[in-house]
Amino acid sequence: MQKKLIKVHPGDNIAIALVDLWKGDQPEFEGEKISILADTKAKHKITLVDLEPGDSIYMYGVLVGKAVSKIRRGEVLTVTNIKHEADSTAGRTETLKWKAPDISRWKDRTFMGYHRPDGQVGTNNIWLFFPLVFCENRNVELLKEVFEAELSFKKAKKQRQLLRNLISGEDIQAFDEEAGEDREIFSNIEVKFITHQGGCGGIRQDAVALSKLLAGYVNNPNVAGATVLSLGCQNLQVDIFKNALSEINDNIQKPVLIFEQQQEGTVDDMLNKIIKESFEGIRKANEIQRKPAPLSKLKMGLECGGSDGFSGISANPSLGYASDLLAALGGSPILSEFPELCGVEQELVNRCVDDATADRFLELMRAYEKAAIASGSGFDMNPSPGNIKDGLITDAMKSAGAAKKGGTSPIEAVLDYGEYVTKNGLNLLCTPGNDVESTTALVGSGANIVVFTTGLGTPTGNPVAPVVKVASNTILARRMPDIIDIDTGAVIRGEKSIEEMGEEILEYVVKVASGEIQSKADQLEQDDFIPWKRGVSL
Repeated sequence: MQKKLIKVHPGDNIAIALVDLWKGDQPEFEGEKISILADTKAKHKITLVDLEPGDSIYMYGVLVGKAVSKIRRGEVLTVTNIKHEADSTAGRTETLKWKAPDISRWKDRTFMGYHRPDGQVGTNNIWLFFPLVFCENRNVELLKEVFEAELSFKKAKKQRQLLRNLISGEDIQAFDEEAGEDREIFSNIEVKFITHQGGCGGIRQDAVALSKLLAGYVNNPNVAGATVLSLGCQNLQVDIFKNALSEINDNIQKPVLIFEQQQEGTVDDMLNKIIKESFEGIRKANEIQRKPAPLSKLKMGLECGGSDGFSGISANPSLGYASDLLAALGGSPILSEFPELCGVEQELVNRCVDDATADRFLELMRAYEKAAIASGSGFDMNPSPGNIKDGLITDAMKSAGAAKKGGTSPIEAVLDYGEYVTKNGLNLLCTPGNDVESTTALVGSGANIVVFTTGLGTPTGNPVAPVVKVASNTILARRMPDIIDIDTGAVIRGEKSIEEMGEEILEYVVKVASGEIQSKADQLEQDDFIPWKRGVSL
């Protein structure tokens, strides 16, 4: 018989409904029957004890809310009867202890990656085009049209085929191969293009932050070389970008071609020069071949989006176990989304390897929350309508589940936005909770693959790093199979353990990193890129 309720920590006073429950149901839980007082959808929470106004609510063993009205045992928790509440945080209060998982089956494993001169290893081989300022977006788009048409890097033509049929009134089954529409000039490299709305008009700090992000993309091991477009008069000057790149890697050996329009003359002259020089760089980069690399060369971004009430008990802890495996192997898992760590700060502080690392985490968290409050918001407003609808009704409740992606390993480093990962082991990266902004930042900090958990379905991808989607429940995986790579619903049904699912996730990551499997996001050509703008426009 399937379990109907689950409590994730012995100290919790609420339980999660694993199936829809109806008023009058009496599911058995911990040896006794609980009377359900109102219809409760799966993923939502009921209280296991009577609560009075002001009483604390615990989930995952941490404070996630306070009752604002009387809540009887068996009653569903809602946004009207509880509010966000989180424990205060001090410095490290416990000695760091960690029992690493058994990695005997993984220690000799390799993935097939692209080795770079600086010792990093890519899971992709990409030539990247991007602007330093939004004024150059049109030129980047023109170059994209030219390169994609002639090199045939884009394969998704179903909608173009449909439109062609509608225009002609005929059922044309395939494109004319003799016309060259399906030919592929290079087989071992991809050309990607990103645009953005920054580089000028904001505060100088935003230009500097953007320069660090873009420099991180150039330095990412998945990038073989880059073509950079500048206007000339913008805040994000070429020298600022070069300095940012030098700070990350003062001896970068991959080609970086920079063109400044105000120094080049006409648009046609500049584009012709860019095409000639970039083509030569792409041709040479196509000669780079995949070779074996240890799993310690993986930098795995840990992301979640469109979370539901099951995310924190299936997909996230499963990814957390995969993260622990990678950390034990000497790789670098990266946990981001600081607004979604609210309420679990003490646990994370206690996992920091030293006081300086713990202090840096608290400093960044407090500064971020202070800025959110100053803007008229706050971390307590983080849950989205979709989160709330599916049972995540306070930020602390959402955060406690989201933090499970980071497993239990020691935190080796804490990075601000735009800083690059240099240490093996778990890294914390200060980013927003916004899915695309956070994923964008993870790759800018060196992630060569991202694993993204979701309970509602989110089609986020990235132009440089593969994004692997992990569903928290089987209903989602079956409803949206075109965006989901891995289904962790078996954990909810009790058919697989967290550890078994974590190993399955890491196995899939190795195959994607080796080019054996293409992630669904890459199949959909979901190339999302949104820099985080912290300042105001001037």
